[in-house]
Amino acid sequence: MSDVWKALADPTRRRILELLKKNDMTAGEIADNFNMTKPSISSHLNILKQADLVDAQKKGQNVIYSIKTSVIEDALNLLSNLAGRKED
Repeated sequence: MSDVWKALADPTRRRILELLKKNDMTAGEIADNFNMTKPSISSHLNILKQADLVDAQKKGQNVIYSIKTSVIEDALNLLSNLAGRKED
């Protein structure tokens, strides 16, 4: 779960997740939404993949990225449980 928190700590990666929440996209389509190099976007995507927050599937010449909501839901449930925890 620590990889998830590290991945979510970066605003660029959170923005990528917001984009993928709306539509599956190629790395190029994602990069079009940022003012940074494609290798930088690829680095962010690799961190998101390592944290198991996105899935990448090769389709022809392209790799299509999609969000994996189950991991995000698990993280939110953990936060919710911690926030609702009562102290003795």
